[in-house]
Amino acid sequence: MSALHNINETGMAVAALALGSNVGDRFHNIELALRLLEVPGANLSYEDLQQCNADMYAAVVDTSFLYETSPMYVTDQPSFTNCACLLETNIPPMILLRLLKRIETTVGRVPSIRNGPRAIDLDIVFYGAQVIDTRSPSERNSLENLTGQLVVPHPRISEREFVLRPLNDMIPDFVHPILKESISNLFDALPEKDPSLRRVIPFPRYPLPTDYAWAYPDVPVVPPTLTYWSYPITGNEAPLYPTQRKTHLMSTLNATPDSFSDGAIHNTLETAMSFARESIDAGASIIDIGGYSTRPGAAFVSREEETNRIVPIVKAIRDVDASSSDLDGQLKEVLISIDTFRWEVARASILAGANCINDVYAFTGREDAWPLVDADAIQRSEECMAGMKSVAREFAVPVILMHSRGDAGKNKDYGKYGSGPGVVIRGVQIELGAKVECIIKGRGSVRRWMVIVDPGIGFSKTVEGNLEVLRDGASIVADVQVDGKRNPLRGYSQLVGASRKSFLGTILAQGERGRKTLPKERIWATAAGVVCAVQQGALVVRVHDTREMADVVTVADQLWQ
Repeated sequence: MSALHNINETGMAVAALALGSNVGDRFHNIELALRLLEVPGANLSYEDLQQCNADMYAAVVDTSFLYETSPMYVTDQPSFTNCACLLETNIPPMILLRLLKRIETTVGRVPSIRNGPRAIDLDIVFYGAQVIDTRSPSERNSLENLTGQLVVPHPRISEREFVLRPLNDMIPDFVHPILKESISNLFDALPEKDPSLRRVIPFPRYPLPTDYAWAYPDVPVVPPTLTYWSYPITGNEAPLYPTQRKTHLMSTLNATPDSFSDGAIHNTLETAMSFARESIDAGASIIDIGGYSTRPGAAFVSREEETNRIVPIVKAIRDVDASSSDLDGQLKEVLISIDTFRWEVARASILAGANCINDVYAFTGREDAWPLVDADAIQRSEECMAGMKSVAREFAVPVILMHSRGDAGKNKDYGKYGSGPGVVIRGVQIELGAKVECIIKGRGSVRRWMVIVDPGIGFSKTVEGNLEVLRDGASIVADVQVDGKRNPLRGYSQLVGASRKSFLGTILAQGERGRKTLPKERIWATAAGVVCAVQQGALVVRVHDTREMADVVTVADQLWQ
């Protein structure tokens, strides 16, 4: 469910809430507040509980992107992290307000100056399309007397970019019941927008610190934050404002005997750790560890074998003695993503110390056929979706979701989406977009801000199709219409992985001076692809030759910022 509505025949309404934090671990505070919202019985007073239905219900069913924003009104304070969510609930509005205030206290908000610093701030922006003002008529000419009162829609929404922008991510067409304008129109009508505002992706710390105490038994543990990435707000094809940028390097560590590019090179603990140190020294922001090759025809690997290939490497990185050298200090804290499509492998790896899931099948499982028509295959795919969503949600980790169509070497026809330039991009937007929408919406969904999309270069695309995706990558996540609907991939950050791919080899073999190349001989060809990815605004590029590509990215970032 994604649209706001008043209480319906099932007794449920959908409310829009705004959240903000600028004290302590901001990302932890917001995630904790969202989890506490879904256990209202643990946070309401006895009197309020008596006024609610026995089957009291509250579920976060959609979230916006997460934003780092400059403080408004009182400017001498730290930057805020802001977002919004949709809450499906049967809790009456005034009791919902009291629930939010109790959650603020639980998370750690203490009395402060108005609009001042706070560990968490929760506001009801809309409760369906209801208009509510609990103040007496004589008090409604001022906005200085709102303590303990509920005014919905929120009276200051039209002046607050840090509220309108997140709402525009989720409900752009919702019409303000008083102003009679859509959220998108109100957002567009803002007199000026904050040029410093950026989207952010937090990465949690795993394994949890040994002294990490959890005081909230009613909700799963929320991890502390290790670090976060930020990226600029984009328009249709380019950043809205000139801004400094950092394209992150993801270094590829294949703990496999048969990967297309570097199988059997890093599949021992000693060689894997050596590669990890080299990658950090070269400038990698994150190491991607995989234990199951995705190349066409790769041998089957059991869950147990895949886990046994990955987890020892993750543990070895986290067990490094940080005091032995500056390099090992960096290695111990490096971000680790796990290249897997199995929730069991993802769970074991996160518990060992991984911070991110990288799934080339976007939570739908490894099935050679495409599209899925076999009932058993569909059931397996649905079970995989449920398992991966559950792990990603429980552990609050970012997820990288790639476009694919079963066997990477097949299913390259995108004719159903038209012909000519842009047809492959349209296919990526529609097909990957449908999976992403399933993952971020509904009860138990992954937070929108935790998703990075990967257009799937080298997976079920012709040479020209791969070039199209590279050449016009920014359009994949542009805020445009796709088949009469708003692009479901609008606003997401992108990972691009062109490194050493076979389409580069095909290009190099063309023409009178063409030559056949092994994957490891495609460094310069990869560099061309990386420059294009940076120019198109990729947040992260996945590479094998980390040191060489670090130089490429350093210069490309300066060229295109």
